Amino acid sequence: MRHLSWTALAAATVVLSACGTSKPKPAELGPNVALIAVGQAWSSNVGPVQFPLQVHVVGDQLWLASSAGDVVSLDGASGRELGRVSLKAGLVAGVGSDGKRAAVVTEAAQLVVVEGGKEIWRRKLGAQTYTAPLVAGGRVFVLGGDRSVRAYDGASGQLLWDQESRQQDPLVLRQSGLLMPVGNTLLVGQGGRMTAMDPGDGHLLWEAPVATPRGANDVEKLADLIAPVARDGTDLCVRAFQASVGCVDAATGQIGWTKSANGATGVAMDEDFVFGAEADGVVQAWSRKGGENRWSSSRLRYRQLSAPLVLGRSVVFGDNTGLVHMLSRADGSPLNRLSTDGSPIVAAPVRVAGRLVVVTQKGGVFAFQPQ
Repeated sequence: MRHLSWTALAAATVVLSACGTSKPKPAELGPNVALIAVGQAWSSNVGPVQFPLQVHVVGDQLWLASSAGDVVSLDGASGRELGRVSLKAGLVAGVGSDGKRAAVVTEAAQLVVVEGGKEIWRRKLGAQTYTAPLVAGGRVFVLGGDRSVRAYDGASGQLLWDQESRQQDPLVLRQSGLLMPVGNTLLVGQGGRMTAMDPGDGHLLWEAPVATPRGANDVEKLADLIAPVARDGTDLCVRAFQASVGCVDAATGQIGWTKSANGATGVAMDEDFVFGAEADGVVQAWSRKGGENRWSSSRLRYRQLSAPLVLGRSVVFGDNTGLVHMLSRADGSPLNRLSTDGSPIVAAPVRVAGRLVVVTQKGGVFAFQPQ
């Protein structure tokens, strides 16, 4: 299978649309007017990050990893390092954790699980994966780049079950996909379908088609469901890569709505809106109930935005210059702008211990505290 980076795709799309002209210039930001007081609480460093990192929060702990293979846990309140395991192997996916064990995937397609400050087992996978493993219920679940799903015993590494995907695509998206638990159900993104599985044996419970692959070539047909996913109880809203945004009832598999959208990062939601950024950096807010577009903002156009985080009265995005943008959830107007180390924000911002935390490509971990 061929591998495709969404950033490479976005760059190619820009070049083609511009008919050979230079890359579009990002919108001017203007002076920062801080309508929300925010101060830096702490900073740390995990090492350079060149893979689709998923920052995992368990209670007041953060789990992160570097491309070089350092798996790190930090105290969310103080930034104090709680543990670091050096696997001495390049990583392509991570981190999944239940607070006790953590799991990552290496460039050699090996699933590695650590516990108590050391590696406890590793297993060769049948396919490379770019989605952080899910560690839950004493098991470790892996979504392969070929859309297969495997379950392992968390303590021993024994393979418990293996379900191949019925969808055979020639391209693999090098980006984090949907893999999460909702109640006693394992939810998986397989192409443009949200699939519900029994975590005990992997048998299919239901499927919900969020997007239908279409297009004249393999790139245009890609429509994988991508992380992070917005969740409120059993109400899940998700983006299908370059195809659509939609919401699904995870208890029944019933689709609430889907709308065409051309984006490559995940979404977030509050009680009224679903938020996301399109491939060109235009920020969108869709109605949570019916999917109608409620507002859009071009203030951050062409800034290669991260997936968002809803925080207080703001929705937060990171960009490719290391800036963190806090926008009003009500209308997208700017509320504050925060600086890091000048390198791209590589993962969706997270909230932990009352802090806003972002991670940069240089490995910087920055925590901000709303005043």
